[in-house]
Amino acid sequence: MIWKIAYTEEALKRDALAGLTVAVISMPQAMAYALLAGIDPQYGLYSAIVVTFVASVFGSSSHLINGPTAAISLVVFAALSHFDPDQHVEAAQALFLLAVMVGSIQVLIAVFRLGDLTRYISESVILGFMFAASIQLGLGQIGNALGVRNKGTGDENILYRIWLTLTEGDPINSNAVAVTAGTLLLALLLRHVVRRYKLPQFDMFASLLIVAVIAFELGWTVPGADGRALLRVAGTVPNAFPAFHIPDIKLGWISEFASDALAIAFLGLLEALAIAKSIANQTKQQLDFNRQCLAEGLANFTGGFFQCLPGSGSLSRSAINFQAGGVTRFSGIITAVIVASAVLVFAPLSRYVPTAALAALLLLTAIRLLDFHRVWYTLRATWVDTGAFFVTATSGLAIGLDLAILIGVAVSILLFVSRAAKLKASELILDEHNVVRERLPIDAPNDGFLMYDLEGELFFGAAPELSRYLTGVEQETRARKIKHVLLRLKRVRHPDVVSLEIFEHFLRQSEANGVKVWLSGLQPDLLKAFDRLKFHEWFPAERLFPSKLDEYSSTIDAVKRIRRDLPPTEISPIQPAELMTYQA
Repeated sequence: MIWKIAYTEEALKRDALAGLTVAVISMPQAMAYALLAGIDPQYGLYSAIVVTFVASVFGSSSHLINGPTAAISLVVFAALSHFDPDQHVEAAQALFLLAVMVGSIQVLIAVFRLGDLTRYISESVILGFMFAASIQLGLGQIGNALGVRNKGTGDENILYRIWLTLTEGDPINSNAVAVTAGTLLLALLLRHVVRRYKLPQFDMFASLLIVAVIAFELGWTVPGADGRALLRVAGTVPNAFPAFHIPDIKLGWISEFASDALAIAFLGLLEALAIAKSIANQTKQQLDFNRQCLAEGLANFTGGFFQCLPGSGSLSRSAINFQAGGVTRFSGIITAVIVASAVLVFAPLSRYVPTAALAALLLLTAIRLLDFHRVWYTLRATWVDTGAFFVTATSGLAIGLDLAILIGVAVSILLFVSRAAKLKASELILDEHNVVRERLPIDAPNDGFLMYDLEGELFFGAAPELSRYLTGVEQETRARKIKHVLLRLKRVRHPDVVSLEIFEHFLRQSEANGVKVWLSGLQPDLLKAFDRLKFHEWFPAERLFPSKLDEYSSTIDAVKRIRRDLPPTEISPIQPAELMTYQA
């Protein structure tokens, strides 16, 4: 069975509406991302059919939509850049081989149950890669936006290629500039309308359709007497389903594309799992990471034999699927079927879609991928996160995206090895001997408040355990109707952006639930991180108790303060002045 829930008529209606909404945005994105990868638009559309369908059938997430993505397309472009422009047939065969190699690597990761290891890739590395990918995505479309052919080769740096294109390229095509500007303005206007009136997100598709019709009516995309049109167009897409095809390959390509396939496989899994986890945090769905890795691998492996561009989870399409009310993975299957039907009916019309219009949509995508708020949060968190971000981002811009993700993975592994430690969490009590110690199964709980101790490295590898533990604390406060929680953080070390975000979410959620959280034993590095992230603007300073070296610990001070806030009926006979702490 594909679904573990009773599939109702209402669920079908919601999945159908979500699938239709996602399909509308999938078609222009698929063509644009194929253009970004330097290949024919048909391969992007085929990917939006086959890869989307297979991943939806075998996946774990109810809302993740797979298919071509901007980041994957950029790495594919770098991998295929060694081919000359007139070698489009060889480049296409290499593309299909690359998809098969990527899928094989991802399937092996799932078979050996290594999917959970992806959580040890630092968030800073992912942000650094996405930052570099966004910059390259925007820069790479300047030529198409201006209506000039890109100069240089894929082996040259992107900035140098842009310089050559602008200084030694063709004259700027004013018609292309007008189409680019018009598409940008129209897409922004329609996005505003969609958000204001809470409509399905048709803005990108409608913008592309309207601009294509206007350009056709003006005769800009119609070939003249010399067989050439005033604007370059996306190309003709055959009105047929993607056919089974065994790639015609050269053995030398396997070794040549090995590093690219490995980079795309890692990137694809990180991208898909990050999106799936993000949505699952809102839906509370339990994800099977290895199953999702298997679905990603099967989708790309199958796509390689059906002339597809390698794909992964799409942030925009998955978010739209969730927001449009999708319930199960069947919404992804519906999306694939609708895109396939549209290809059969409307494919010949793709020859009238200006590349400048697609470039405008990619420029918008690049801007929306730049999450400046999250980047700034990361840079302020710790110097380790800052270093990992800059190493990955700089590598992506200077060396290439294919190597940047591998460098980022290596950086993450080094960070993990040097800082790895098991996070220890335990409940504390104030016992009958006036001693603060770990609570044993036979001990009664504290009167009126909960007290816990955390010990270990607070880095991204321990984030799931930290989140799970703090969630348990929230559940305990609700179950016992407790209004005060004391966390002793004396033995936690090296907090990074992920753990700090988890702490911030826990503190804000507790405050919203009417629970006061008190923090004792705070070390200088944690206090400095709180200060950099401006916790003082919203978290009361009176509940922070820095670590002390004298005979009275900060935990004693915190317990005294909590007891003053407790109602008289909840205070035990033990007097605060008599409190002692157990020294291990």
